[in-house]
Amino acid sequence: MKLTALESISQSFANGRVIPYLGPGVLTLNYTGDALPGSPLDLVGRLTAKSSVPHKVKNNLSAAAQFIENFKHRRTVSAAMTEAFGGDAQPTALHKMLMSQPDLPLVVHAWYDDLPQKALRSRSNWGLAQGVSQSEHFGNWVHYYDNDGSPAGIGPGDCRAEWKTLLYQPLGSVWPECNYLVSDSDFVEVLTEIDIQTPIPEAVQQIRRGRSFLFLGCRFSTQLERLFARQIIKRSSEKHWAVLPEEPTRNEARFLELHHIERIPIDLSEFVTNYSSKVLVN
Repeated sequence: MKLTALESISQSFANGRVIPYLGPGVLTLNYTGDALPGSPLDLVGRLTAKSSVPHKVKNNLSAAAQFIENFKHRRTVSAAMTEAFGGDAQPTALHKMLMSQPDLPLVVHAWYDDLPQKALRSRSNWGLAQGVSQSEHFGNWVHYYDNDGSPAGIGPGDCRAEWKTLLYQPLGSVWPECNYLVSDSDFVEVLTEIDIQTPIPEAVQQIRRGRSFLFLGCRFSTQLERLFARQIIKRSSEKHWAVLPEEPTRNEARFLELHHIERIPIDLSEFVTNYSSKVLVN
């Protein structure tokens, strides 16, 4: 009998073969504490509320961040990002369920909040790998941290054996050291090397082999979103899933087809409330 998508996901979670890939849309779910930017458009609105930018880049996150960086300094961008994602926001039910899985070797979190870290704090056997800006850390692509936020002091090809879960945040995060890839120049540096996988940690490249990705709260409507997703899932399984209730754009549909990503056309909240017990409990 052919398994449904949710049954296949559940079975793969039980075998440790699923890698959650979380995007900003996860923040549409209910959570407590300060409100966080839940989309690039929301975030660019926060950045430009205190720093005026030309009208033509007002709704373009990376271009607006670059303008502020050029004319007011990188510190202004970092301070605005930290203000936007600081505060006491707490993990959603989805974060808690995902991070409680007993066999969860890797989580990819492609946004700047720290809710996954907070959800993992009930555990001790995990660590972080975060993308860092070349403008602030020239020559380094990734910083590694233990679960208390202290630098792990390991090289780019290493991963602590005791880390049963690696949280990979390719865009950086507000915690523990306010690392952000957000401006045009940040992305130009990464995209120059990402095709040969240089900015992607060796541990991520190893763990993803043969595993499937589950995209949650993600869109693939921009070239940047597609580029990061494509390079992160490279050389993994030939089967993936995306919870995507909106009708995909032409570019999104092509991306899904090209990379064997099955669309699950339900709301993220519906996925959590009605299907979480089927999907996430062994």
